[in-house]
Amino acid sequence: MTNHLSIIKDYSEGSLTPLTQDFEYRENHKMGSPKDNQSHDEVQCEEGPGVCALALTIFSLFLIIVTLPLSLFFVVKVVQEYERAVIFRLGRLLTGGARGPGVFFVIPCVDVYEKIDMRSQTFEIPPQEILTKDSVTVFVNAIMYYKVANAIHAVANVDDYSGSARLLAATTLRNVLGTLTLGDILCQRESIAKEMKETLDEGTEPWGVMVERVEVKDVRVPEQLQRAMAAEAEA
Repeated sequence: MTNHLSIIKDYSEGSLTPLTQDFEYRENHKMGSPKDNQSHDEVQCEEGPGVCALALTIFSLFLIIVTLPLSLFFVVKVVQEYERAVIFRLGRLLTGGARGPGVFFVIPCVDVYEKIDMRSQTFEIPPQEILTKDSVTVFVNAIMYYKVANAIHAVANVDDYSGSARLLAATTLRNVLGTLTLGDILCQRESIAKEMKETLDEGTEPWGVMVERVEVKDVRVPEQLQRAMAAEAEA
């Protein structure tokens, strides 16, 4: 609508002739707005498989039928109660969500699947050297309990969901404790664990990972500071 008004204005001022008006009108409609182009690209991405993909799938199904019952060894797959299978057919994610638990079927030479363990896992964050807010160097380690909540996101959205979550946990521990004093770290472990869990949940949600619990395991201070604190306590 804005393009039409600008063309009418230019034409009334004499800067456009009927020929140039018609030319620019056609060009604007031909190019379209970025939003329209983006929606058009999304529609193209959501289109189904092409003719070649359908032909390969039908040919594979024909081979399965011809080679029965030997083909059942390659078609029938089983995943355990705690597992899910994410299937890709000719590179495209198969609709219907992750398969399992139990029996599911794949088409050889066409389908590729990846198993995801849905059980809770533990990760002990290595001791991190942290400079506190009051300029004291401490070594802190923690334990993170996490599991996969969405198998499709864990496969399609991140290369290594477990390694990424563990690296993020170590970084989050340093970032959270770096804003606190030594006294706060020693006295507020529960609030620190709660803040870390909320931060990790927000960061790992796109990866299909849910952080169940975070616990601060140990806080080590330098020996000189330990002696000073002990002497102060005795006095």
